[in-house]
Amino acid sequence: MNGIVHQVRDEIRIIVRGKTIDIILPPLVFGIMNSFVSLNIAIFLSLGLALTLGGVRLFRGQKWHYALGGLLGVSLASGFSYLTQSAVNYFIPAIAGTLFLLILTVISLLLGKPLAAWMSHIVRGWPIEWYWRHDVVPAYREVTFFWSALLFIRLILQTVLFYTNEVITLAWVTSILGRPITILVLILSYIYGVWRLKRLGGPGVEEYRQSKERPWAGQKKGF
Repeated sequence: MNGIVHQVRDEIRIIVRGKTIDIILPPLVFGIMNSFVSLNIAIFLSLGLALTLGGVRLFRGQKWHYALGGLLGVSLASGFSYLTQSAVNYFIPAIAGTLFLLILTVISLLLGKPLAAWMSHIVRGWPIEWYWRHDVVPAYREVTFFWSALLFIRLILQTVLFYTNEVITLAWVTSILGRPITILVLILSYIYGVWRLKRLGGPGVEEYRQSKERPWAGQKKGF
């Protein structure tokens, strides 16, 4: 039990890397403040917060692209809102991002090359051929299907709230169903994935690299 707890803790560190607050706070500040002040002031406050958070990260010596990523996202959202003078349009990039990811997961499933496997390959650098084994790929396919279900639910909620002009609720839904839920889903994906790989009985990554024959110990850490 302690082993899986330590593994999950390590996964959280990989996923979060200190970026969560940059993504959650600016949209919430925009959505809430838009009810009390003018649209342009709400945009200014959201941008100002993103700049402040970015400045703090740079001052602390954290990687600059973390700060830049959050600032670019807020700038794009603010630009949509300012040019159209519509508060709800602030969330167009977020909705478009959800739609893009949903399409990507569905296409990857149809092609038999699940997105979860590609993401793991990019993050961990494991041999891509290992993921496509018949005794490995089902775990990544099932996790990708779970991701697509979450993205579909998020897209439906965002779209309904967008067309009903529920700015504050849309801000909360976009924030909560964004990074926090994503972290939770990735943790559950990790726990399920490790369990599923064990049940499938395939070789672990190192066993695959070393071309070991059966019996295999299987993948004990990492997904």
